[in-house]
Amino acid sequence: MSKSANEILKEYWGFDEFRPMQSEIIQSVLDGQDTLALLPTGGGKSICFQVPALMKEGICIVVSPLIALMKDQVYNLKKRGINAVAIYSGMHYKDIDRAFDNCIHGKVKFLYLSPERLTSDLARARIEQMTVNLLAIDEAHCISQWGYDFRPSYLEIINVRELMPKTPVMGLTATATSEVVKDIQERLEFKRKNVFRKSFSRENLAYVILHESGKLTKLNEIVSNVLGSGIIYVRSRRKAKDIAIQLKNRGVTADFYHAGLSTEIRSKKQEDWINDKIRIMVCTNAFGMGIDKPDVRLVVHLEIPDSLEAYFQEAGRAGRDGKKSYAVLLYHQSDKANLIYQYEQSYPSMEEIRKTYRALGNYYQLAIGGSAADSFDFDLVELVNKFKLQTVTTYNCMRILEQEGWISLTDAVFNPASVRIRVRKDELYDYQLRNKKADRILKLILRSYHGAFNDFVGIHLSWMAKNLKINYQDLEQSLLKMAASGIIDFRPEKDKSQLVFLQEKVDPINLTIDFDRFNFRKKRHLERLQKTIAYAENTICRSQQLLSYFGEKNAPKCKVCDVCLERTKVDLSKDDFERYRIKIIKQLEREPLTIYDLCEAFSPKKQAQVLKTIELLIDEGDLSREEDKIIWKK
Repeated sequence: MSKSANEILKEYWGFDEFRPMQSEIIQSVLDGQDTLALLPTGGGKSICFQVPALMKEGICIVVSPLIALMKDQVYNLKKRGINAVAIYSGMHYKDIDRAFDNCIHGKVKFLYLSPERLTSDLARARIEQMTVNLLAIDEAHCISQWGYDFRPSYLEIINVRELMPKTPVMGLTATATSEVVKDIQERLEFKRKNVFRKSFSRENLAYVILHESGKLTKLNEIVSNVLGSGIIYVRSRRKAKDIAIQLKNRGVTADFYHAGLSTEIRSKKQEDWINDKIRIMVCTNAFGMGIDKPDVRLVVHLEIPDSLEAYFQEAGRAGRDGKKSYAVLLYHQSDKANLIYQYEQSYPSMEEIRKTYRALGNYYQLAIGGSAADSFDFDLVELVNKFKLQTVTTYNCMRILEQEGWISLTDAVFNPASVRIRVRKDELYDYQLRNKKADRILKLILRSYHGAFNDFVGIHLSWMAKNLKINYQDLEQSLLKMAASGIIDFRPEKDKSQLVFLQEKVDPINLTIDFDRFNFRKKRHLERLQKTIAYAENTICRSQQLLSYFGEKNAPKCKVCDVCLERTKVDLSKDDFERYRIKIIKQLEREPLTIYDLCEAFSPKKQAQVLKTIELLIDEGDLSREEDKIIWKK
C-alpha cells in the first residue's frame, strides 16, 4: 500500500503537518492537473512537488535555471535518503551519460536539469525511456517576457511535453504579477487554468524606507539597534567587502559574500552565517537563493533594486520564523538617477552587441558555422582584458545575446577534481617504488577513495593537501605530472561559469535580434523601474504597494511600516481636510481612480494628509472602494 502525503512528509522531513495551501497543491498534482503554485519566499515550494513525486511511480524531472540551487536541492534530498541527480552545463560527457543511465535503470526519484540540458537531443532521447511522473518548473516566471528575469531557454520546455503527454506539469514561483501568472499557464500549455496563490502578505515583517544621505552612519545605527542575524545587500563586490570590514571595526561579527569568491570560500561563509558564527552578511544578490535560515531579523538594502520582484524576494528572507523582523531600504534621490543610468546602460547598440559576439567567437576560436550546444568555461574578466572591452557593456551585450537565444550563460559551476588509474596494480606498485612523492599521494587516494581503478572518482584537493602537509599547487602539479606519465587520468578542479552557444556561429555582420521583442523588454524594464522608484517615494503603506503590485488590490494597511506609523501622527486641520476633499472629489468626478493615481495629483509632502483625508471620506460614506479603485458616491 502506498504511503499518504502526511506519512511521506513525516518520514522524510519530520513535519507533522503541511503549511497552508501545500496540501491542496499536492492533491492537485496527484489528481493529474497542470498546476501553478505561487508561494512567497520561504513558503515551502519544493515540498509541493517532492511529496507527490515520492508518492507516484517513476521519476520527477525538475527544471531550474540556477546550478547552485539544483546542487543544493540534490544534496538536501540525498541527506534525507532520497536518490536525486543533477545534470548541467560543464559536466563531463561520461558523467552526464552515467547520470541519465541511472535515471532510466536505477532508483533515481528526482532528475534536476537546466532548461538548456532538458531540450538537448541527448536528454530527449533518454527521457523517452523514463517513466516521468511530474515535470516541475522552478522559477517559472522565467518563461514570461512580462517578468523581470526572462530566459528564452524556458520557452523550449513546452517541446518536451510531447514526450510525456499524460504527465502533469507544475510551475513554481515566489514572484509573479497577474500578467506573468497568465503568461506562465499559456506558455506551458496548461490544459485548464489552475493557480494556487498564497497571499504575499507578511504580517510580521515591517517594511521601512529611510531617506538618508549618510547611509553608512544610519546602517551602523540600525545594526546596533536591531539584534539578531541580518543581511545587507549592496550592488558591488568591492562595497560588500568594504562595508563588512567597517562593521567588523565597530565590533560587529560581519563577513562579505559575492559570486567572485571560490565555491569553497562561499560555502564556508554561508555555513558560518547559518550557524550564527557570523551575525551580519554583507553581499551582492548572489547570496540568499536556496538558503533557509528562519531567524533572520533584518534585511537592509543600501541601494534600491531595479524591480519590486527582486526587492520582495530579497526582503522576504527576513522573519521566516514568523517573528517580528525588518526589511529596510536606505534611499536617496541620487539612487533614482543611478538606477535610470544603469537602465540606459542595459540596452547597448547593435554595434556593441556584434562586437561582443565577435570577441566570443575569437576567444573560443570558433569557425563560422561552428556547431552549437558546446559548453565552455567562461571568465568575463579574461574576455574583457584580452579584447580591451568595457566590462559593463560586455555583460549587458551578453545578457541580450542570451535573451535572443544565441548563447546561454550559467552561474559558476564547481566541479571537484577527479582521477582514474590507467595502469594495472603491479605497474602502479612499480611506479610508486620509483616515485616517493607520488607514492604518498597515490596511497592517500587509494585509501580514501574507492573505485579509482574502474572509473573516475571525485577527490578533494584542499583536504588532500592539508592531510599530506603540502602546498595545494604542488599537489595539483604532481597529479598533472602523473597524468603526463600515463599513470592516471586527471581532471583538475574548476569553478567557472559555463557558456553555451545555442546556435551555429554566424558572421557577426549577419547577427540579428528581434527588435520588437527587444523594445518590449526595454519598455517593461522601465515600467518595473518606475514602480520601484514610486514604492520608495510614495507615502502609501509599503505592504499595500507591494501586494497591489502582485495582484492583491484590496489588502489592508499593515500598520507597522514607516508610512503607517507616521500616518498615526498626521495632524489634519479642518481647513486642510476641506481643501483636500474638494480636490479629491474633482479628480473622482471624471472617473474612479486608484489610490496611487489620486496621490500623484499632490506633492509627496502632502500625500500623508491626502491619505488621511481619503480614509475619513471612506469612513463617512462619501467614498468607497471597488476592487482597486476609489469611487465617489455622488
